[in-house]
Amino acid sequence: MNPPWLLRLARALPLFLAVFLAPALAGGHELNSASLSLTEVEGREGRFLVRWEASSSTLRSELASPAVFPPPCKLDGEFLDCGPAGLVGTVELPWLEGSETNVMVAIEWRSGSRLLRVLTGGDPSFVVYGIPASAGLLALKPIVIDYAWLGVEHILTGFDHLLFVIALTLLVRGGRKLVGAVTAFTVAHSLTLACAVFGWLTLPAPPVEASIALSIVLVCGECLRPADSLAHRAPWAVTFAFGLLHGLGFASSLLDIGLPEKHVPTALLFFNVGVEVGQLGVIALVLALSLLAARVPVQPATVRRGLVYAMGGMAGYWSIERVVATLTGTSL
Repeated sequence: MNPPWLLRLARALPLFLAVFLAPALAGGHELNSASLSLTEVEGREGRFLVRWEASSSTLRSELASPAVFPPPCKLDGEFLDCGPAGLVGTVELPWLEGSETNVMVAIEWRSGSRLLRVLTGGDPSFVVYGIPASAGLLALKPIVIDYAWLGVEHILTGFDHLLFVIALTLLVRGGRKLVGAVTAFTVAHSLTLACAVFGWLTLPAPPVEASIALSIVLVCGECLRPADSLAHRAPWAVTFAFGLLHGLGFASSLLDIGLPEKHVPTALLFFNVGVEVGQLGVIALVLALSLLAARVPVQPATVRRGLVYAMGGMAGYWSIERVVATLTGTSL
């Protein structure tokens, strides 16, 4: 028999997660931040208007010599002149290295293409792609690596998608059923991701985000229901339907980041590959922790139920917040 204090601890898990983890998931600690925007101006190819914004006066003083741009780009007052070759190469912020500051960099070209990156003290540079459309596969290596990592990062830092994958792993029992459910989810979100990126399907972001949060609530609810429900009998059908919604969420994030104009299919493919690698990593971790939990002197079902309630509660909060934002037209 398990000691009473262990059982009380397991039952208290939802409250612990709600009190100590919810604030981190909902907002997180706001670090010192700045933004750099480069907007290509009309009438002169390769000329960009440069705008810096900082969250504090101390940080503004560090922006006196803020960035190292690739040759032949040269700063001329508030403009960056790169000539006919354009802005291509590595943009680096040497002063950022080792700091706790985040800098959002947004580049917009006259063609409508855009590129968005967030630089940190551990990664103070990024590459602006200038790969010819006729280049071989080896030349596409920077795009492959960058967008695959962005896909992994999106799963690991996108808490709504992360909770959905965890809830799905807890819901589906049996290796074959789990493989089928994950495959259906992958196929579905790949379809809507591609359709949205190529402009074939457009839906407003707020209701999509609200629906994604509700999908987590529903999967958590199914985790607590008897095994004769549709989600238990045919999880692939449920995950396919929810995958269509999550694909639109992936597309919104990818379009915000921006895609290389001449290599959209490559960037899209490897972003999707990164998403799948991230999902499989999360599933493997959840299964490994489940095996470890079976050896701990606490009833696994109690721990599982506590985790499901905690995730469902968080997703329920997101659902209400996003539905209200959708109805009132406010941004989250």
